[in-house]
Amino acid sequence: MKIALVHDYLTQRGGAERVFELLCKRFPQADVFTSLYDPENTIDLGDRPVQTTALQNIPGAAKYFRLMAPFYYPAFRALDLQDYDLIISSSTSFAKAVRKRPGATHVCFCHNVTRFLWDTRTYLREYSDFQKLYPFIEKIFQVMRQLDLKYAQEPDLYIANSSIVAERIRKIYGKRAIAINYPIDVNRFGFSNRKDDFYLASARMISYKRLDVIIEAFNWLGWPLLIMGDGPERERLQSQALKNVRFVGHVSDAERMELMSKARSVVVAALEDYGLVPVEANASGTPVIAYGAGGVLDTQIPGQTGVFFQRQTPESLQAALFKAEQISWNYHDIREHAVSQFSEEAFFRKVERVMDQVLQAA
Repeated sequence: MKIALVHDYLTQRGGAERVFELLCKRFPQADVFTSLYDPENTIDLGDRPVQTTALQNIPGAAKYFRLMAPFYYPAFRALDLQDYDLIISSSTSFAKAVRKRPGATHVCFCHNVTRFLWDTRTYLREYSDFQKLYPFIEKIFQVMRQLDLKYAQEPDLYIANSSIVAERIRKIYGKRAIAINYPIDVNRFGFSNRKDDFYLASARMISYKRLDVIIEAFNWLGWPLLIMGDGPERERLQSQALKNVRFVGHVSDAERMELMSKARSVVVAALEDYGLVPVEANASGTPVIAYGAGGVLDTQIPGQTGVFFQRQTPESLQAALFKAEQISWNYHDIREHAVSQFSEEAFFRKVERVMDQVLQAA
């Protein structure tokens, strides 16, 4: 069987790219395709050939890849994948548009519906430079939404990273999706049965992560909080924080592993489509205190691996923190939950079972 692996663009290293990296490792003989490839700033594919589109020839395209948005659909449609029996796309937007030959199968690992088209105002809040262009952008996006709906019909099967994304695919694209939670490398996270006297937050410092809620809650409590990460809102958040809140910025993998395993709990206030941080915390044997919506509903067991709070307010978070203090956590069981449910082995066991059914039905 000849297999093609296709990703939107390989110009950064985020959660979607990490999943694609796993797919590349799992299918070492597959050919790799993407629209733009910047090997210095994305996943390490070694010497593996990466076939790109005509967009790769545009100077600066890899650096300013978001500006290429109107051109990705025709670029992916132009890829010649007629020789492939199985196409596996990894997409938050464009790669799902590739053509397959009659009789071939296309499985799309969909990390989200095309967010900038279907939740434009929320998306642009993170990119303030584009807000003033909204009236012009919206006219282009109206056309692109129709194309997105059209090309969303190409895949034979959607695999979503969470139940909430699977429901979005159904509602917007009218396609059935199977939710299989994406994995982490559980071996990258250490375990400690002894917790230190601090709480931990790990997030990019942008508005929807709601670090402001976490900081205000801990300001009132006076409990020690460490915050890992960086971003455009760091200065504002630091001005809000009292002395019990410490910003540690970007840390090494070893330091991150140590902090994750020693924290009393990892605190998450964002509404995430999936969210790897809670799973990483559990893999470290650490409970999670999280806003109870979105992806955490798939990954956490209340009272066993974490505690939910129901509103994104300091008061609601504080109530959850007090509740967590009353629980006698079994840190070994928390770790085992992550290993059994969210390891790479568990992930591909589920994926291969689903793909076997699809290929047999083709």
